[in-house]
Amino acid sequence: MTLFPKDFLWGATTSAHQVEGGNHNQWTVWELENAKTRAVQAEYHLHDYVSWDWIKKSAIEPSNYVSDLLGDHYRRYKEDFKLLTTLNMNAYRFSIEWSRVEPKEGAWSTEAMRHYKEYLQELERLGIEPVVTLFHFSLPVWFAEKGGFAKRGNIKYFVRFAEKIAQELGEHFRYVITINEPEIYISESYRHQNWPPNISSRRQAWHVLNNLALAHKRVSKVLHAHSERFKLSIAKNSQFIYPGDNALLSRYSAAWMQYWQDDRVIRKFIRHCDFLGVNYYFSNRVYGYRVHNPNQDLSDLNWDMHPADIQFVLERLARKYHKPILITENGLADAKDAHREWWIKETLSALQQAMKHEVELIGYLHWSLLDNFEWAEGRWPRFGLAAVDYVTGKRILRPSALKLGRAIKKLRGL
Repeated sequence: MTLFPKDFLWGATTSAHQVEGGNHNQWTVWELENAKTRAVQAEYHLHDYVSWDWIKKSAIEPSNYVSDLLGDHYRRYKEDFKLLTTLNMNAYRFSIEWSRVEPKEGAWSTEAMRHYKEYLQELERLGIEPVVTLFHFSLPVWFAEKGGFAKRGNIKYFVRFAEKIAQELGEHFRYVITINEPEIYISESYRHQNWPPNISSRRQAWHVLNNLALAHKRVSKVLHAHSERFKLSIAKNSQFIYPGDNALLSRYSAAWMQYWQDDRVIRKFIRHCDFLGVNYYFSNRVYGYRVHNPNQDLSDLNWDMHPADIQFVLERLARKYHKPILITENGLADAKDAHREWWIKETLSALQQAMKHEVELIGYLHWSLLDNFEWAEGRWPRFGLAAVDYVTGKRILRPSALKLGRAIKKLRGL
């Protein structure tokens, strides 16, 4: 017997820069500046990946690291929405590209706003619940040049953008993700120098995190004042971190890592969240003070795969924060579609177990609907339920996706 309620959200996820193509923002500038370097360094960084033999050809090409037109979702979105209906989905998470809507400071694009309105109206026509993300790592060039979220005085520009979206488009959606994975953004952009603005500063990373929390708080107040129908959260990348043995050091280290990875971030945002968005991709096993994963089953990105552990992530977060949970991302890089069916089956079983243990789940959104541009790794990681030929633009639903669609049909009682 299924535990999923009738109004459960079954869907998929994308972000604008990763699928739309033709963007101009701080990421496209960074891509062109760093593509050759990323290509030259690829073998050094990726040669021990299980996928190296079949990703090498793409990974060593500079063009892999330039988004360009990608799958051209900006123009082909109606075709892509048909994939959602084919898979019996009733929800879709996407981001509104700030750099399109406000390409220059204070200059709003009527064309972009019209596009996103038609985009939302098409979802409405198909009976698909939109989940709108406001910041999914990409920023207008002008905002980045002002210092981005590193300057507290710049928060007002993001709040203004959010308010504009609510005013122009708010009648067409209710679920809002203000900020995607704030901890990943500060780690990659302000610590490890893998993403723009390529800064390594613990102090600045912490400052940016606090500014993102303040931005979320202010957007929450503005949108709730605009309409009580809006339900807001962040999307938090959460892991299950556990001790590999019963040693005191292992248990203490795992608990500390779990706090550092999850709670020190969530506690900055949760008071102004109506629900909690959760992204889950992997677990970490701790021996002593180090992570030592089994690494028996690895994705193309060499992530250790334990899909069933999402149950423990959900149960811990539900007990601690007492909020409904929407799974805003969950999936794997799997170009050959060798593991995705197993991943999905294990995940759906884990969701039911979590619900039996009184976790209130709003929905499950799989990452990703389409193959996409995976940030610093570029085009070669393939997360899509639909494979995308970046030359012809052709979309083909993978076998695992079709099985997911049949499962959703049964679970929805269609």
